[in-house]
Amino acid sequence: PFNLFLQLILATINLESQNKRSIFSNIPKPVWNILGSVFVGVGIIGIIVPLLPTTPFLLLAGLCFNQGSEKMRNWFKNNKLVGSYISNYYEKKGVSVRSKIIAIIILWITIGISIHFIPNIYIRIILAMILVGVTIYLISLPTLKDK
Repeated sequence: PFNLFLQLILATINLESQNKRSIFSNIPKPVWNILGSVFVGVGIIGIIVPLLPTTPFLLLAGLCFNQGSEKMRNWFKNNKLVGSYISNYYEKKGVSVRSKIIAIIILWITIGISIHFIPNIYIRIILAMILVGVTIYLISLPTLKDK
């Protein structure tokens, strides 16, 4: 389901970049800019909060900014915090080794702390499964080559 979700977003962004009309064409540009900003905010929160995914929200923000103004689209694409992250992911270049290591360390620490303090064994098992699944996903992403 997650891959299907990402493919849908990427296909829509690709459609828009080719200037083809989509079902979203009738929504005013300021609405797209506001939605994009909200999704960037949630995506940034997702960098810190372990169970909140970052990439889908940043992809949604990209979709929104593609529909919104060129100024917002350029801001998003050139943003220091998320611009390279989303463009590398979108262009299927990959993720740097450093980013993978940091993400995995933060993931293990935050979910590990959660597992330690949550008394319910079923929730602990679910968190452990999420931990392993996300770790496998991060490791399986293409790795950027050093320049």
